[in-house]
Amino acid sequence: MSILHNEPLVSAVIAWFIAQFLKVIIHLFKEKDFDISKFFASGGMPSSHSSTVTGLALSVGLTEGFENVTFAISAIFATIIMYDASGVRLAVSKHAKLLNDFFHGRIKNYKALNELVGHTSYEVVVGAILGIIVAIFVSKF
Repeated sequence: MSILHNEPLVSAVIAWFIAQFLKVIIHLFKEKDFDISKFFASGGMPSSHSSTVTGLALSVGLTEGFENVTFAISAIFATIIMYDASGVRLAVSKHAKLLNDFFHGRIKNYKALNELVGHTSYEVVVGAILGIIVAIFVSKF
């Protein structure tokens, strides 16, 4: 079996790629600025973490069966990752913004913290929907 025939892996990679590409496009339309660095950034719309793990988990279920232990493991890890993206990492983003606002102008040569780390619930859901669509598409072809 070639690695290109590994549907869960292919689904996860394609879902990640599309999510990251969409971040560049969304930034272009919102800010009128083409910034390729958004392709490699975490945080933002849609959640590539959610799209990747949802695409992986659903693809495992579709190829191996939903009663399979591998599906259970991937579904649990997907849930944990999506919860973390919209919970812990979102809190980190908010803290970074507060710290940047506080220290800006008060400390010479202050290097701002990355504020785009986490995701809103909406970004997580959109990422998950993208992962579902990709996994279904990959399973059909």
